[in-house]
Amino acid sequence: MKGITLRGLEVFEALAASGSVAQAAEQTGLSQPAVSQQLRNLETALETDLVDHGRRPMQLTPAGTLFLARAEAALAELRLAQSELTVMDLAHVRSLSIGIIDDFDDNLTPRLTTILADSLTGCQFRMITASSNDLTDAIAEKRLHLAISAHTGRALDNVVEYPLAQDPFMLVVPRGAQVDADTLPDPRGLPFLRYDADQLIRQQIEDHLGPHIEDHPKRFEIGSHLALMAMVARKIGWTITTPLGYMRAHRFHENITAHPLPYAPFSRRISLFASDDWADDVPRNIAATMRQLIGTQMIDPALTELPFLRDQLRILRS
Repeated sequence: MKGITLRGLEVFEALAASGSVAQAAEQTGLSQPAVSQQLRNLETALETDLVDHGRRPMQLTPAGTLFLARAEAALAELRLAQSELTVMDLAHVRSLSIGIIDDFDDNLTPRLTTILADSLTGCQFRMITASSNDLTDAIAEKRLHLAISAHTGRALDNVVEYPLAQDPFMLVVPRGAQVDADTLPDPRGLPFLRYDADQLIRQQIEDHLGPHIEDHPKRFEIGSHLALMAMVARKIGWTITTPLGYMRAHRFHENITAHPLPYAPFSRRISLFASDDWADDVPRNIAATMRQLIGTQMIDPALTELPFLRDQLRILRS
């Protein structure tokens, strides 16, 4: 359609998410006048107002709300196509083994698998899913060529790290539960649902929040993101998790709510790790593809649903 541009759709998406020309300009890398001009051009092409220009922050008109759903779907497909093209030049690879944390099992891992399978012609290809601790051991011992996992904090010899995303911790409670912005839920109320003791995410939570959770009984220890979210949805307890874990549990979102942690924010880092003899274009290209997939399939939807994470949940480029 004449007058509708990719840049215009991206600007409209950013404006819809933030309601602010200034924030949309920062997100898209344009000047504020350029953002306003892109929006005017798009509205002219569509012959309708997409936002209520008389309100601050900007709010979508009914037409804008309808158009946003289509625009986001179109942009998601374009970004996915871009990620698929990123790793096309892998025909020379003869053997590749890669491990991925099970956080991505529902969505990203199947997409990455099919992208790589299409690109790795004539390659012996092996992919596994496991915990971050297990994957870190496997890459350190050279049982895998590549691993995508949370950073454990351990220094790994002869391993190159390619950061992918910053994944902040947050509070998740049953919908309707009262939340104090200054403290965690009372230990005398609903119980704190912990991750299993062998999981890295459990260790990271206890390292940062030890004094604040020591009075909470260790009644439940769960090894699955989905099981944890299901228990919160059934009002069995509350938990601390990250957006990447939370976004896997779409089926439970109508019965749970996420909130910022009451104390200083902290995050885990998701990275691709490669043996130093694989430190070439292959891990770089796969890292670029994963950033694209994480951004479009997890971070963008998460920020729409959980705008309080906007300065914390983000792609890492280096």
